[in-house]
Amino acid sequence: MDIKDTAVNAAKAAGLLLRERLGNAGRIDYKGAVNIVTEMDTKAEDLIVAVIKKDFPEHAILTEERPEIVTGSSRRWIIDPLDGTTNYAHAFPFFCVSIGFEDSNDVKLGVVYNPMLDELFIAEKGKGAYLNGKRVGVSRVGDLGKSLLATGFPYDIRQSQETNLDHFADFAVRAQAIRRAGSAALDLCYTACGRFDGFWEMKLRPWDVAAASLIVKEAGGVITDFNGAAFTIHGAECLASNGLIHRTMLDVLMKKAAGQGV
Repeated sequence: MDIKDTAVNAAKAAGLLLRERLGNAGRIDYKGAVNIVTEMDTKAEDLIVAVIKKDFPEHAILTEERPEIVTGSSRRWIIDPLDGTTNYAHAFPFFCVSIGFEDSNDVKLGVVYNPMLDELFIAEKGKGAYLNGKRVGVSRVGDLGKSLLATGFPYDIRQSQETNLDHFADFAVRAQAIRRAGSAALDLCYTACGRFDGFWEMKLRPWDVAAASLIVKEAGGVITDFNGAAFTIHGAECLASNGLIHRTMLDVLMKKAAGQGV
């Protein structure tokens, strides 16, 4: 069985399940003040894991809603069965399924499926990024003032001093507009295909970014932390852009970190 075929099959099956149950998310549990998990997160995750274990029982699996499955293999799947859970719980139709695959800590494949628009984003390392079979690339907007950006806010926004609200305010007066749609994986994919010109967020987890970060890179984008250092799916910061506005976005983020404002 081909790795990509398994990822696509699992993502589409889970996406169809989620689409069919939109508006009927079932039981909702709270992992924090605003961090929820629905019955459908679990059902979608169960479906994806079952598909992967059937085809590749020896592989490790890291998912959002269950303990990691460790097998000793260097090959690992990184899964967010429902990125945009809060949206889904409110029947707001902006969410996706995200499946990444890594070998020896190197992400080799990313698949993100938006079931509401039937949009399948795929990237294999070194082979480009695709949306429904058509190759995609980042935008050519080189002026932050003409850029459409995306971001999100961390789940601990009520407790932490690091909330992203300061960065949001700084970018709001510099960019053409900012969107906060509620799915980091889709925000990154939209940056990859040129719908957004840049994206930044903090406190994301590997399952939020593993697949979509590869899609950005393969689409010709640039992705780093807020200081311009190499991006890692285990890091605390994610800045992705078309490359043309990356330096300007870094300047905004780093001036705030230095206490200079914008």
